Amino acid sequence: MTGGSQKTEARGAGPEGRVGEEGRDPAAVVLFDGVCNLCNASVHFIIDRDPAAYFRFASLQGENGQALLRRHGLSTSDFDTLVLVEGGKVHMRSGAALRIARRLRGAWPLLAFFWVVPSPVRDALYAWVSRNRYRWFGQEEACRLPTPELRARFLDAPG
Repeated sequence: MTGGSQKTEARGAGPEGRVGEEGRDPAAVVLFDGVCNLCNASVHFIIDRDPAAYFRFASLQGENGQALLRRHGLSTSDFDTLVLVEGGKVHMRSGAALRIARRLRGAWPLLAFFWVVPSPVRDALYAWVSRNRYRWFGQEEACRLPTPELRARFLDAPG
């Protein structure tokens, strides 16, 4: 996947916030690699610090994640980056991470300081971690299912 941020058109909302080809994107969706242990831990980290439930989640490999990727003209087979779809715009890599951090409870919004670091530098560090994440943190054979309490926050969670 390429690019740091893309402006895209917001569309109409599908049932239960799900993404349909004719539906509207939920306000803020974090797309993550569903088989990556680091990515799954990051989702739980976000959930624990997002008491207002601002963020929704979809795995890059899932049906709704794939629909969002297609809708925004992104690769549906490259799972090397975190993607944030917020307000009709797509943010990736370090830009997505910093935008997420600014909405979390606690001191995490202070990471906004890193916006002064040029995105090529931030994204190079992000790419290095991304290339090594399976080796360092491992991976699952399939996407994990959320607990019943968290199911509503995941676009691809079974009912």
